[in-house]
Order: sequence, then structure tokens, then C-alpha cells
Amino acid sequence: MGQLDGKVAIVTGGARGIGAGIAKVMAEQGAKVAILDLDGETAAQTAAALAVPGMGLACDVIVDGALQAAVKQVTDAFGGLDIMVNNAGAGRGPLDPAITPSTRAANVEGMSAEMWDEQLAQNLRSTFLGTSVAVPYLKARGGGSIVNIASIAGITASPTLPAYAAAKAGVISLSRTSALEYAPANIRVNAIMPGFLWTRAWEGLATGMKMRVPQYADRDPRDIFLEVVKNGVPLRREQTPEDIGHLAAFLSSPAAWNITGQAIAVDGGITLK
Repeated sequence: MGQLDGKVAIVTGGARGIGAGIAKVMAEQGAKVAILDLDGETAAQTAAALAVPGMGLACDVIVDGALQAAVKQVTDAFGGLDIMVNNAGAGRGPLDPAITPSTRAANVEGMSAEMWDEQLAQNLRSTFLGTSVAVPYLKARGGGSIVNIASIAGITASPTLPAYAAAKAGVISLSRTSALEYAPANIRVNAIMPGFLWTRAWEGLATGMKMRVPQYADRDPRDIFLEVVKNGVPLRREQTPEDIGHLAAFLSSPAAWNITGQAIAVDGGITLK
């Protein structure tokens, strides 16, 4: 038996990357999983490939009405909700080639207000809305679990990612506040702080480093990332989406019934330095 047998979980931003890793592990542990993602087609493909075939829906989770409708569709189909994973988010820094030179920001002074607002919406508003929408459904089940995906950037100085870091610090604070607020309803709220994972965001960062740092000009982005891992992670290995998934599944299981309000780093020891 899986530790999440009979549970219903929603994973936002779960079409790929960390979210897909979380969905994969939760399905392997027996949960019915619904994936909400801007890319509805990939979300559906990811959900269909799970150990327990799930549901994939197109949804912009920073739009209140859209999220409300998607969560209702999931609960109507699966009969309720036990686990909400607020994973959707995005990080952009000065080395991300997806950002034009005019909008790159190496620090607060160089960042536009529009870029600041975009980062706060993608990484903090999304968590706030996911929590507020999920709570009534979790209360109806007699309790449940909310897992918010923060970042080690939320507890370290991040001069090249000031808005992202501020948003993830906000996710950690919101997790603690929500944990205290909803403890009487038997709803546990925890945050996970991933370290260095080979995702689209890191591929973009490494590609930018290749373009801008002379010593990396002839290097493959993946190799650049692995060098960063080797030099920056005490355990000298990268973290994976499944690493985050295993912790998210544990925090949502009966085994973690007395764990709430925590922010746990899965970073190979990066934040120990």
C-alpha cells in the first residue's frame, strides 16, 4: 500500500520539472493527481503517464476565477481534495536569455516595477490563491495538507534575483502563518526549499552563462550546471524533481501528522555554507 492511497492531490505547475516530479511520486504512492498548468496539453500528457492516471488541465493559477473553476472541476471528478501543492512559479535573472537586455536586472535598482510585480504574482500570489481556494475543500474532508514550493533563495541573499527571492521568502512566511491559522481545522502547511535542479529555469541560466562568461563559451549548458553543482553543493550532486516529490509525499502522508509550519531545504547542504 502507498502512503497516499485514497488521497486526491492537486499539483500546480506540474506539467514538467519539479511539479512533474512531485506528481510522479504522489501517484506512485497511490494518490489521484490533477495537474494544473498553463500548458494544458503537456499537463494532460504528464497526468496520463502517471502510475495512477490523473487529470491535466490548462489553468493560469494567478487568475482567481480560473483557479476556482479548475479546482472545482477536479473535486467534482475525484470526489474531494486532500493535498494541495502550490508549485507553480518562475524565476528569471540577468543571465536568463529569455529576458531582453532592456529588462534584465542585476539588482533592485535596475529592475522595472513591472518585472517586480510579475515575479511576485507568479511566485507569491499563486501560492496565496492556491491556499485560499484549497482550504474550504480540505476542511470539508476533515483536514489535509498544503505543500508550498519555496526556494533556498528565500533564505539567502540573492542580488541577481531580488524579486524571486523576496517572493519565495514570502512563500515561507505565508506557509508558517497558514499553518498556525488552519491547525484547528487539521490542515497542515509546510514549505520545501529546493536547491540546484536541472530544470528549464536552470537551463536558461546556464545558457546565459555560456553567452556572457568567456570561460563557458565552448561549454554545454548542462556541463556548466554540473560544474556549478560540483563547486557549490557540499554533497557534490544535483537535486532532482523526484527528491522534492518524495518530501512532498511524506509531508502529505499520515507519517507527518505532527509536522506543520516548517520550511525544509532539499539542497545537498548548500545553505549550510
